Amino acid sequence: MERAGRGPAWRSALLVAVVAQIGSGLAAQAQSGRVELDWAGRLLLLLGPALLVVRHRHPVPVVYGVSAVTLVYLAAGYPYGPVFISLAVACFAAVIAGHRRAAWGAVGLLWAGHLLLGHWLYRYLPPAGDGPAPWGQELGATAWVLAILALSELVRVRREQWSRERTERAAAERRRADEERLRIARELHDVLAHSIAVINVQAGVGLALLDSDPEQARTALTTIKAASKEALGEVRQVLDTLRAPGAAPRAPAPGLDRLPELVEQAAAAGLGVHIDTEGQARTLPPGADLAAFRILQEALTNVVRHSGSRTARVRLAWQPHSLELRVDDDGPATGSPAGGSGNGLAGMRERAGALGGTIEAGPRPDGGFRVVARLPL
Repeated sequence: MERAGRGPAWRSALLVAVVAQIGSGLAAQAQSGRVELDWAGRLLLLLGPALLVVRHRHPVPVVYGVSAVTLVYLAAGYPYGPVFISLAVACFAAVIAGHRRAAWGAVGLLWAGHLLLGHWLYRYLPPAGDGPAPWGQELGATAWVLAILALSELVRVRREQWSRERTERAAAERRRADEERLRIARELHDVLAHSIAVINVQAGVGLALLDSDPEQARTALTTIKAASKEALGEVRQVLDTLRAPGAAPRAPAPGLDRLPELVEQAAAAGLGVHIDTEGQARTLPPGADLAAFRILQEALTNVVRHSGSRTARVRLAWQPHSLELRVDDDGPATGSPAGGSGNGLAGMRERAGALGGTIEAGPRPDGGFRVVARLPL
């Protein structure tokens, strides 16, 4: 919004003053029955625009002040002309600032005053010998007043609409940014949690067997190297999307076609995984394929971290309109600190929920833990 003392406020007031001075001078030449435009009239023509300089800081006093100055100008018998421009600008400023009643009151004051001047007080005011104003002139003044108020309201409505649109666009941008941040957080959590769980287990094996079985320790270190390399590659891919938003990824997103790799990584961490498939497998959309892979990856990572069981069972049930993923382990829960962030289940629910699916996770009646995900296709 414009502010007094800053470019547009005083420049627009100066423009109004110039137009009022030149236009009123030309109007005086055509209206021989009015009082000649002298220095006092010129001063009144300057006073209205001068008040406009502070119309944004003090819209109510300015709109009433300009209305009073205009009424004094007309009462002095000076010629009609662009003197009304100052009131129009002040009225716009008041309405846009939210002071609609003040704008309507100031314009109504001018209209009522003009009516009194033209039909009653003309006997006591210059020019001498002036008669009552024709009613057709009053109809013109009324139409002018209504036009100013209607235009002011139109500008107010448009401003409010633009403000709502800006607010909605800003909110939509914030939502998109929040969704992207959550997506990246989930992706990094799933990649790092799984790989670090494998690295943690293999590091423990390597330390335990370093002296007694160097060859097995070497195998553990090899597994650590492979897991860390894969994690670095996936993290780099996620970070690339931050550096170049919208750019195509360098490698395809993981999906269920990489389930054998996931089984191998779990085996390297000491977890045997048995996979059962029910129904006819088919190609999934990229988003659902990634979500299914990440959910299985997180569920198996949680078994490695939190369960004493060394086996897990994965069941993929392909149904006509959905895919059900189930991961079971026989427990018991280890109860030892796993070093995780505690966001694994929340991340799985967010992934499933983004596709309209559900996640159920909890202890089984016969012991162990079960995670069931249902993803609509």
